Amino acid sequence: MAPHHRCRIPSYLATAAALLLAFLLPPLAASQWQNCGKNGNFNQNSTYQANIQALSVTLPKNASSSRTLFAADSVGTVPDIVYALALCRGDANASACGACVSNGFKDAQQLCPYSKVAAVYYDLCYLGFSNQNNVTAPVEAFDAAVGVLMNATADYAAANNSRRFGTGVEGFETVDKGNPKIYGVAQCRPDMAPGDCRTCLGNIIAMRSQYLIGRQGGRILGLRCNYRYEQYSFFTGPSMLQLPAPSVGAAPAPAPASVRPPPVGGESTGNRTARILAITLPIVAAILAAVVICLYLWRRKSKPARKASLSYPTNPEDIQSIDSLILDLSTLRAATDNFDERNKLGEGGFGVVYKGILPDNEEIAVKRLSQSSRQGIEELKNELVLVAKLQHKNLVRLLGVCLEEQEKLLAYEYMPNKSLDTILFDPDRSSQLDWGMRFRIVNGIARGLQYLHEDSQLKIIHRDLKASNVLLDSEFNPKISDFGLARLFGSDQSHDVTNRVVGTYGYMAPEYAMRGNYSIKSDVFSFGVLILEIVTGKRNSIAYDSEQAVDLLSWCGSTGRWEQL
Repeated sequence: MAPHHRCRIPSYLATAAALLLAFLLPPLAASQWQNCGKNGNFNQNSTYQANIQALSVTLPKNASSSRTLFAADSVGTVPDIVYALALCRGDANASACGACVSNGFKDAQQLCPYSKVAAVYYDLCYLGFSNQNNVTAPVEAFDAAVGVLMNATADYAAANNSRRFGTGVEGFETVDKGNPKIYGVAQCRPDMAPGDCRTCLGNIIAMRSQYLIGRQGGRILGLRCNYRYEQYSFFTGPSMLQLPAPSVGAAPAPAPASVRPPPVGGESTGNRTARILAITLPIVAAILAAVVICLYLWRRKSKPARKASLSYPTNPEDIQSIDSLILDLSTLRAATDNFDERNKLGEGGFGVVYKGILPDNEEIAVKRLSQSSRQGIEELKNELVLVAKLQHKNLVRLLGVCLEEQEKLLAYEYMPNKSLDTILFDPDRSSQLDWGMRFRIVNGIARGLQYLHEDSQLKIIHRDLKASNVLLDSEFNPKISDFGLARLFGSDQSHDVTNRVVGTYGYMAPEYAMRGNYSIKSDVFSFGVLILEIVTGKRNSIAYDSEQAVDLLSWCGSTGRWEQL
């Protein structure tokens, strides 16, 4: 019989299924299974590590002394707060439970060195710690609470003040009797009528079921209205609305009058059937889930290669160009000191960027896509195919790619001056960009766009041109980056229509944001917004005068604004 190997379940599988599988597998070593999170690492002798050590002392005692053999606790404050929980098997004695949880802290830090999120599962207990307080109430209950908060906040924003702005907070009781809170903001353009504002907010709140169900925080932004909710306070000042906490597990609402009660003196056939189904269906579902997951892991183990293959491109030249860029995970780990926080260059919606040095002393920037990244595998393949074939002095150069062990890593040439926005909107650094330098940056971006639209062998629409996607080399020469949302046009194609509008609001052309129509003109509109930012040194996304204008375009169009520059 082949020796057992430690199973590692991909993080995109459901948590419940992962836990089920962890307890179905036979013992493999000191711990049955471990899961190392992707929320970054902590440094040795840091406050975060000290907080873990503090929990390693208290949590084993709390779990072993609890009647339910369960304990959950947290130590520290944001950003170094650590949440932890432990659960022992129901037949364990107190001494064995405490020892198991204590060993869990030691193993977790050995199996997942310096990882901020880690979990280990034994035959007798399991333990996990994280820098995020995951919702332990049912997802449906949490989503319902979010819906109540957002609708109440939208009502307030639409009807109760001329700014068309509202904030709210709602208590939320979880099954472990914790009492986190949900915070929300809703806002419309101040020139909208109350009814139009509420209709707009209602429309985007309805979109939550498509994009944000089960998420602990999120936002939907529109040109006319927007909302956001989180499990931490992200707005200034006291909340305008205070909503009570809906209790988890509270008695259900009374049945409608049309539902007949069971006959007196016995249980109805319908109720007996429902009870049987309620017992058997979860068991059948659990067995099926276990079988499916085990088959999935068996098929993955049967594949000899560890590196992911890219089936997206069909042109042999595309495949060859990508294969030549494959890098080993070990190479990139060594280059970035195992993605040390000290090498972190920045962080965005797709993940974190680290500085690295290859064995030949070449400096690189490594984009590490997070497991929850909005950039999926299709966007990644799209970026690889496009960037690998593009060569221009005003486009960032892709040096390598790594797809191993659930990691998605892209290595680019290193830009010492980072992205344009880090200098342009920094009051202390913006003086580095004199008018001559700003002109050269505008000219370089224009040359890069012309290459994409007209001069390359491909006709490409970028769709997300903005200051943070323009990188600057040591001489402040601009290079357009981030082609994950780009689209390829045929030689005779002039425009296209999509139902999935992606990009950054404020830079989108109106016909694209509202109707999904995009073309070369869409990039030109974004370029125009970017020129205004470069000339004025102001962000387009900030409201400069809430009574008259809500963005840079309106502000610049106001009478006398240019004379102020």
